Amino acid sequence: MGYHIFEVYGIELEYMLVNRQLNIVPITDKLFIEKTGKLTSDVENGKIAWSNELVAHVVELKTAVPIADLENLDEVFADNVSEINQLLEGLDAQLLPTAAHPLMNPFKETKLWEHDNNDIYELYNQIFDCSGHGWSNVQSMHINLPFADDVEFEKLHAAIRILLPIIPAISASSPIFEGQLTGFMDSRMEVYKTNQKEIPEMAGKVIPECLYNKEEYHRGIFEPIKQAIKAHDKNGILEHHFLNSRGAIARFDRGAIEIRVIDLQECPKADIAIAVLIIESLKALVNEEFISRKDQKAWKEDDLLAILNEAIKDAERGIIKNKSYLNIFGLEETSEIGEIWKNIYEKVKDNISEKHQQTIEYIIHKGSLSNRIIGGLEGNYSEESIKKVYSDVAKCLANNELYKP
Repeated sequence: MGYHIFEVYGIELEYMLVNRQLNIVPITDKLFIEKTGKLTSDVENGKIAWSNELVAHVVELKTAVPIADLENLDEVFADNVSEINQLLEGLDAQLLPTAAHPLMNPFKETKLWEHDNNDIYELYNQIFDCSGHGWSNVQSMHINLPFADDVEFEKLHAAIRILLPIIPAISASSPIFEGQLTGFMDSRMEVYKTNQKEIPEMAGKVIPECLYNKEEYHRGIFEPIKQAIKAHDKNGILEHHFLNSRGAIARFDRGAIEIRVIDLQECPKADIAIAVLIIESLKALVNEEFISRKDQKAWKEDDLLAILNEAIKDAERGIIKNKSYLNIFGLEETSEIGEIWKNIYEKVKDNISEKHQQTIEYIIHKGSLSNRIIGGLEGNYSEESIKKVYSDVAKCLANNELYKP
């Protein structure tokens, strides 16, 4: 028997390995050898597991099992960050947060993971060329939310589809690629939309389709993916759950929906506060506190994608003109997405502890990490200036503190 809706949670955080000069170092395998004494791609470390996926300069930290209480999870993640940074000291390296390295040239610096699951990654690389920003310079937080059956899946999927478009407005942390402002506060999500363009069935329109039970989902999403991949995957190596790349994906194999549109923040304190806010917002939607489930289910991908695109481009300052969407959250006139989040937060904040309230309120009032990073740069986009700001951000990770320029 699986878990019921909102009974437990799974959280994943991805970090880059860089040296003291903030250059990418593809040594996740060496980190794991330092920890375990052997070459492995998975490390069990109490409540948190470490793993590698795809590229050799990224380590993923994740809850080892689903957990019921998120209250102090940031501290557990922070302890693991500290341990990893200590192990990396001898290798002249450290962890760097945010969703994208601001100076990395992925076409020159990408090195694929060469060990376990390498056959999968090599095939991905053949199909998509995994050297671009959309593959090797994208770090995110994933939230896994359980459902026990089709009834709970319907409730959860309907709610997630409504909230998904505005999540990047509060989590954007990737404004710079290769030393240049990209014009998108969430550059990670901008490239996410197109990095699998060779097989468009995989990501769809990022916003999942209006599908509300397992049979519909298999017919509408998994079957087209299976058919589309056949020409590229002659030996059947790739699995359909693994291939689905929408902004939220249904994992019927584990009875969960995984949300993937959340940029990594500067520290676990910020990541977990954002996770708590998203979860409480989804609870309110599932309980039909904003609009009925029938009305939630009626929203089409194209209308929600237009809102997502605003969030990707301008984060909390993105302008939403869709009156029907604004009405969901009690707004009448054209508004910035930040105003939507303020209204949502007022609705759910009594269910959030004071500790996480303080973090959320800082982000809501001072802006997304992307805008705070831009503020810290003060118009100077030289390599020296960028390295100084991101060194400060790395210190925030080491100390589990918010970035306050």
